[in-house]
Amino acid sequence: MNDPSSPNIPLVLSIAGSDSSGGAGIQADLKVITALGGYGMTAVTAITAQNTLGVTQIQAIDLDVIEAQIDVVIADMGVDVVKIGMLATPEIVRVVAKTLRRHQVKQIILDPVLQATSGASLGGNETAAAMREDLFPITNLITPNLSEASILLGRVITQAHEFPLAAQELMQLGPQAVLIKGGHLPNAVSDLTDYLLWQSESGIQFREFHHRRIDTINTHGSGCTLAAAIATYLASGLTLDEAVAKAIDYVEAGIVAGQDLNLGDGAGPLWHMHAFYPQSNAKQD
Repeated sequence: MNDPSSPNIPLVLSIAGSDSSGGAGIQADLKVITALGGYGMTAVTAITAQNTLGVTQIQAIDLDVIEAQIDVVIADMGVDVVKIGMLATPEIVRVVAKTLRRHQVKQIILDPVLQATSGASLGGNETAAAMREDLFPITNLITPNLSEASILLGRVITQAHEFPLAAQELMQLGPQAVLIKGGHLPNAVSDLTDYLLWQSESGIQFREFHHRRIDTINTHGSGCTLAAAIATYLASGLTLDEAVAKAIDYVEAGIVAGQDLNLGDGAGPLWHMHAFYPQSNAKQD
């Protein structure tokens, strides 16, 4: 187990799928956690064959292997915050929930990845139902985008004025907090809104975050990046709304830094390492 006398490095465990293009999933999470001063650990739930054009193949990892990855990491190194991403099947959802309950993990951030930006299904309705039943009750924060919130609630969410009610309904399903992300608002909307609702010691609180739409297709992995950043900031000791605010700023800076990158023929990634290599703003030929 981690020596309590050693330097206090934020320990974040990412339970998610592998993205062969490196822009999302486990690969993005490790970049984010490292960039923000944490130590990243992983439990891979699925291997995907994907690039900037989309997902072509998904291979789920055996349930006992997923459970073993979580077990050995937590037993030996401990964990401050768990960040959960792609869980491709209801069975994977249930084994992850069971394992985290057994380890009595205190802080869990769930990015309910159910659909890729390209439209490919990464879970679907049965997986969403398993999340609601097994994971929501033990989760501190869920971070759905509009399409994921729609799947989870069984109705279409398309406008920012719908966020407060949608967040309230999602929080009633068990999580202590909900962040609805507005990045998928209609293209005509230039001022994007993210809506955070959470249960504090003094009662239910909310906070809206407003930011400009950046004219770029290079946003692959932005949802994974945001959740991993929130997890790392929480592991560093920030409050929930502070962690969300700083994570949103980090993602926005990464999108700005990566808006001109020419990586692949489709939707490229944001630039996770913008604080260290700002020269990557220049277009790559």
